[in-house]
Amino acid sequence: MLQIKDTLVTLDLAERYFCCDLDKCLGECCIEGDAGAPITNEEYETLKRILPIVLPDLTPAAREEIERRGVGYIDEEGDLVTTIVNGRDCVFTCYGKNGMCLCAIEKAYREGRIKDFRKPASCYLYPVRLSKYPSFTAVNYHRWKICKAAEILGKKEGIRLYRFLEGPLTAYFGKEWYEELVEACEAYLKEYPDGISE
Repeated sequence: MLQIKDTLVTLDLAERYFCCDLDKCLGECCIEGDAGAPITNEEYETLKRILPIVLPDLTPAAREEIERRGVGYIDEEGDLVTTIVNGRDCVFTCYGKNGMCLCAIEKAYREGRIKDFRKPASCYLYPVRLSKYPSFTAVNYHRWKICKAAEILGKKEGIRLYRFLEGPLTAYFGKEWYEELVEACEAYLKEYPDGISE
């Protein structure tokens, strides 16, 4: 583990290669799983606020589910998550060319229809997951078989996970935190250049 300020960061961020390969996975992380994306109470309120902006981009089934259950719910583990459709798809999923899954929130953000919210932090930071404890936050890598193509592309392009997530990690933790992470990862890789590359 690497200690960066009040966080403990898994060595996977330094060791693992990663670069999303949407042409291969088609954004499957938005539709696979048995629960929605983890969200904070503040994000829940934001999702309710921006709903009218993204609603036209959502599927009819998603609109019906939101009408029935709202934008989020408490899952079996007691976590607040986005509502899902058919037991798996995030309600904020929309579709592009070749059936590629897109986030309707991020689509609206990129098109300038939403100015202050890109998408929930858990989605923006993925495949990193955060676990908060009283005295520190654990920053972990969530390995998932659907992201195998991202690991292969990352290795091919020579992109380590901490580099791939520069934007999201900086947005969440701040520039100073990210620069300290880079320094720690580079020092680690200098000492252990092979790391884990599969």
